Amino acid sequence: MRPVLSSPSTTAIKPSYRLGIDLGGTKIEGIVLDPQGDEIYRRRIATEQEKGCQAILERIAALAAELSGKARGFPTTLGIGTPGSVSKRTGLLRNSNTVCLNGRPFCRDLEALLGRRFAVENDANCFAMAEAMFGAGRGKRLVFGVIMGTGCGGGIVIDGHVHTGLQRIGGEWGHSCMDPNGPLCYCGQRGCVETFISGGGLERRFLAETGEKAGLRDIVARYRKSDLQATAFMESFFRSFGRAMANLINILDPDVIVLGGGVSNIEELTTRGVEETAKVVFSDSLETPIVRHALGDSAGVIGAALIGV
Repeated sequence: MRPVLSSPSTTAIKPSYRLGIDLGGTKIEGIVLDPQGDEIYRRRIATEQEKGCQAILERIAALAAELSGKARGFPTTLGIGTPGSVSKRTGLLRNSNTVCLNGRPFCRDLEALLGRRFAVENDANCFAMAEAMFGAGRGKRLVFGVIMGTGCGGGIVIDGHVHTGLQRIGGEWGHSCMDPNGPLCYCGQRGCVETFISGGGLERRFLAETGEKAGLRDIVARYRKSDLQATAFMESFFRSFGRAMANLINILDPDVIVLGGGVSNIEELTTRGVEETAKVVFSDSLETPIVRHALGDSAGVIGAALIGV
C-alpha cells in the first residue's frame, strides 16, 4: 500500500537524497540519507505540543527546511512519520496520542507551509519499515513492528511494503481490547492493549493500584531488587504482554515481531514476556521470534525517510 500523499504528483523527479521527519510526543527528529542510504545529518528538536497544533506544524516546517539545506543542492524526497493516521474519509488526522493534532487537516496545513509534496505514514509503520529493511526484521517476509513507548502501536511490513489496510488502521493492535472493564484509554474505549503495556499506561496503573507515583524505570529497578509490590506488578505486566503478543500472533502469524519504544528496553520481555506468550498462543509451540529492535531510536526517522516521495 502506498503512504498517504500530500498531493498528486505533477513532476517526475528522480530523488538523490531522502529526508525523514519523525514526529513524537516530546521530540521531532529529522534525518538526511544520501543516495546510498548513509546518514549525513540528523537533528532533534522539542515538539512543544503544549503550544498547540500550529506551533508543531511550524516546527516541522523549520526542521524540513534545515534538512533540505543539508542535501547539497540535490533533489530530495520527504517522508513524515506521525502518531495516528490520516482518515481516508475526511482527510483529517485521527487516533493520535498527541491529541491536539486530531481532527486537523495535517497534510493540507503542512503542505501550505512547506510548499512541496511529501508522504505521511503512521510512526509505527515507519519503525516497522526501517527494522524490516535494515534492522532486526531484515530478510523476513512478514514483519510486525511493535512500539511500546508513551503509547502503544504497531506496523506491518510484507515483502518490503507497509500494509496500511483498507481504512489505514492496519497494525493498530495497541487499541484492540484486552478487558472491556479495564482502564479508560484516550481513544474513548476501555482496556486497550495500550493501557496495559505502554509506558504511560503502566505508570498510570501503578499509581491506581498502589497509590504511589513512580516512573517505569524505578518500578523495574525495584522489581530487580525483589521488591514485593513491584514484583507483583511486573508479573502482571508480563502476563498482559504475553496475552497481547499471543493475540497478535494468532491473527497474523508473522515471521518476526520486533519490539521498539522505551518499554522494549526491559530485558525480561524477551525471557519472561516470551514465556507468557508461549503459555497462551494458539499453537503447540511458539515459533515466532520476539526480538528487540536493532536500530534503536533511529528506526522511526529512517523509516520516514524510506517512505518519502
